[in-house]
Parts: sequence; C-alpha cells; structure tokens
Amino acid sequence: MSDPADQSRRQWHFDWRLMLFAGLFLPLLLGLGVWQLERAQEKKAQLAQWQQEADSLGWVEQQASGLEAGKPVTVSGRYGEASWLLDNRTRDGAPGYEVLTLFYPERGRPVVVNRGWLQAPRRRDELPEISRPEGEVSLRGRLSEFPEPPVLKDASGFEKEWPRRTQSLSHQQAKEIRDDVVGLVVRLSGPEQPGAYRADWAPDMMGPQTHYGYALQWFSLAAALVILTVVASYRKTGANDDNDNG
Repeated sequence: MSDPADQSRRQWHFDWRLMLFAGLFLPLLLGLGVWQLERAQEKKAQLAQWQQEADSLGWVEQQASGLEAGKPVTVSGRYGEASWLLDNRTRDGAPGYEVLTLFYPERGRPVVVNRGWLQAPRRRDELPEISRPEGEVSLRGRLSEFPEPPVLKDASGFEKEWPRRTQSLSHQQAKEIRDDVVGLVVRLSGPEQPGAYRADWAPDMMGPQTHYGYALQWFSLAAALVILTVVASYRKTGANDDNDNG
C-alpha cells in the first residue's frame, strides 16, 4: 500500500507571467465580444430603416436617399428586351446561367435586375429560352454590386441578338445599352417575384446574426482563457515539492 505522503495532489501556484497574459487578453476578448453585440444592434436598426424606406418610398425617392449594396428596394415598371446570361453558374452540380435583364421603372433611372439561375441546355451552342412578364410589374429585391470579377476580362458577349452570353457584366457594359442605368443590380428577393427564375441567393451582406456569431466566438475564447488559466495554475505537488521549490 502506497504512502499517502507520496500521493500527488494539486495546489494553487501563483504565476505572475500567466496572470499577466490572462489580464492582458481577457479584457480584449470581452471587449471584442461586446463590440460585436453593439454592431449587431446597429445593423438591426439599419436594416429596419432600409426596409421602411423600401416600403414607403418610390424608386426616385430611394435613389435620392442613396443606393447602397445590401439595401432592400421596391420598384415598379417593366422588363426590357436586353438580357444577359451570366455564364459558368452552377447549382446542385448542374451548369447554368444567371439571367440579368434591364428594367425600366415608371419613374427614375433604369436598373439591371438579376432574376436568378436557369439551367443550361445540354449543347453548349444552344442558349436557354427566357421569357419576361408583359406589362407593368412590381419587384422587391436587394441591391448588389455588378457581377464583375476584379481580374478576369470578359471576352464573350459578341451576340447581336438577345439574350447575350457573358462571363461577367460591368456597369460600363450595361451603360452601352442605357447610359443612365444605375450602378448597382437588383437581386430579386425570391422565386415568387415577377419574372424570377431560381432566386435563392446566399447571403452576401453581414447581418445581425453574423455579428452575434462573432460575439459568441469572442466570448467563448474569453471563457476558454479563464478555464485554461485556472487549470494551469493548479499543479501537481508531492512530498518532495517543497525541496524542489525551496
């Protein structure tokens, strides 16, 4: 039977270096978590204001208040003939296109509308048949940047008829059709919108939930730091520890 004096046990040991490390980083992690919570509240208020503007203001007034990517908008008017097929867009492993069509509001400047994804025909030399609602319609969506990659230069889009296949679409390309087109695209809010195809976009704007997620990460790191500091401060001691530490 072993001697109880030889049994190892844990005791608190003050390590000033460990405490200094924890004392420096714990307030930082907590501060970052609180900052993300504040950002989430600001974003909620901003989205609520944007939604109220979209519901109460006409397209001209929305333009006057300032168009920003991520902002919800409503606009009434009619689809034009000009449509671009944004190439190399896949969904569920199937090749296809995103359909972008020039839209003419009742009042105000025209805007390009991203109507969603459409599956491509089997033959590369064939283009999908697209249609558009006739007459005036009312659209709801969210503003986004033109789908123009920062490096790739588009070498397609030489078709004379509509629709035209393209690898990207810049604001300058759209201005070749209408010089006064706005500098952002309206992504339809869902497949229930007039003229929509598969409009199930991945979120491209940091919303309140994203900030809440970041806050949880920072608070979790703070909790982990506290736990690790406490665990590291309790060390095993034995019968000879006094001599070792003396």
